[in-house]
Amino acid sequence: MRAVLTSLALALTTGLGLAPATFAQTPPAKAAPAAPADSACPPILQHTFGRLQDEKPQSLCQYAGKVVLVVNTASFCGFTPQYKGLEELDRKYRDKGLVVLGFPSNDFAQESGSNKEIADFCESTFGVKFPMFVKSSVRGSDANPLFKELAKQTGTTPKWNFYKYLIARDGKVVDAYSSMTSPDDRAFIQTIESQLRTN
Repeated sequence: MRAVLTSLALALTTGLGLAPATFAQTPPAKAAPAAPADSACPPILQHTFGRLQDEKPQSLCQYAGKVVLVVNTASFCGFTPQYKGLEELDRKYRDKGLVVLGFPSNDFAQESGSNKEIADFCESTFGVKFPMFVKSSVRGSDANPLFKELAKQTGTTPKWNFYKYLIARDGKVVDAYSSMTSPDDRAFIQTIESQLRTN
């Protein structure tokens, strides 16, 4: 009996003595290399723009995985009331994955105000809450990089204010829509809803 207990004690002691050595010899698990911040962000969204209200840089990658509606806007245009419909679209479908992004531009000489003036106008007149960015060019050689890419993929640049581009969840551009396409256009909404159903 004593021999059995001695053997058992020796085995336990040896086991305990070996365990730390065994663990020490096992190399610690290496952390996976940190993926680039934009690894899951489609190229079309790999751009940064200043927020309209305070000009703080905002990466469009924060909208990766969403259906994105990009619109060039202006405060003194016959289509300016579309702000209301765009806000309603954003509010109605936000929880389902839609985001409307507004890009004020003076390319058609209808947006002469400062960024702060534009922001105040949009909020006080139409209650705009969807993300908007600092004023920039949306066509020609001076177009901001997002609109250059949209033009490249669709073969069309904005012909006027409130031109629209719809981007699918995977970052592919679905289509471009003229200023005449109102935010409550039935076919337009059906296309948005179809994209929202796509994972």
